[in-house]
Amino acid sequence: MRRRLAAAAIAALGCLTMAAVPAAANPPDPAELALRHRGDVFPTLARNLVAFYDFEHPVPGNPAQERDQGRSGTNINLVNGGAAMRVPDGAYRSSRMSMQGRQITPTAPSNDDWKAGLYAEPGVPSLGAFNGVREITIMGWFKMTGQNPSPNSGSTNPNDFYGAIGLAGVLSGDSNGHSVRALLELIQVDGVMRVVALGRRIDGASSQTFAATEDWQSLLPQNEWVFLAATFDYDKGTMALYRNGRPIDGFYVLPGDPWGVKDTPGPHFSSPTDPRGIKIAGSFPQNNREGNPCNCRFDGLMFLDRAVQPWEVFGQYVLAKHHP
Repeated sequence: MRRRLAAAAIAALGCLTMAAVPAAANPPDPAELALRHRGDVFPTLARNLVAFYDFEHPVPGNPAQERDQGRSGTNINLVNGGAAMRVPDGAYRSSRMSMQGRQITPTAPSNDDWKAGLYAEPGVPSLGAFNGVREITIMGWFKMTGQNPSPNSGSTNPNDFYGAIGLAGVLSGDSNGHSVRALLELIQVDGVMRVVALGRRIDGASSQTFAATEDWQSLLPQNEWVFLAATFDYDKGTMALYRNGRPIDGFYVLPGDPWGVKDTPGPHFSSPTDPRGIKIAGSFPQNNREGNPCNCRFDGLMFLDRAVQPWEVFGQYVLAKHHP
């Protein structure tokens, strides 16, 4: 498997010039061309890159917002910490900055955790690529920098900890700021914290979870940048996880067919609703409550409207690690 991934990725990496990218049915837009020129995005991924955040592009006049470098132009808020959340600790060779997530007040009810994202109850039209979508991928760099999971700030029990550690997700079309269409996170499965991909095809219906078998602290060691990816195929009813470009062994948590795709003719898509936003480093990006904070850093977060291939995940990892 490693040799096949490497061969495919290296073959594509040898074609990083603009002329070598396969011709598109429609001309690429200027943002896509700019991304390819920067060399931060593996060539075959650029066309499907709906949103991309490297935390080096504050919105002019509002440094508490981060500009989307993907095709959708969906800017996000740096919640509670604002510009101070950008820290000089890039995850990959061309990166200079990352975003710090943090629980601020662990011992009392509060609403001050550092997290990021956006929320709109009618849905976010710029995220329309995830409306009635067949596949999604979430990828990015993550670094544990403190206590995880965090104490439950809404509990008077000092031994009560949150049951999840928030990484990055696309909200569902009926979300209250927590429920998702696609999520890369750490969640307790039968009492054991695990790295997971969690997907929901139909708003309000059951989600499915694909959980990594390996211990989460070996997958995400303290103070070490790690590249994680999760893919969601709503048509086939499948998900996958990757660490540093390579597949992670795992298992589906719910038996049966929670997405309702096995006994009905395809193709199958998610609900035809715009997501209500994106959440990063915890739930409730509208900042009306706290949930599942992550004491960690984030860099190069990518949200794509297809399930990328294993060799593309490997290619993105190798490109980020080795491109000057």
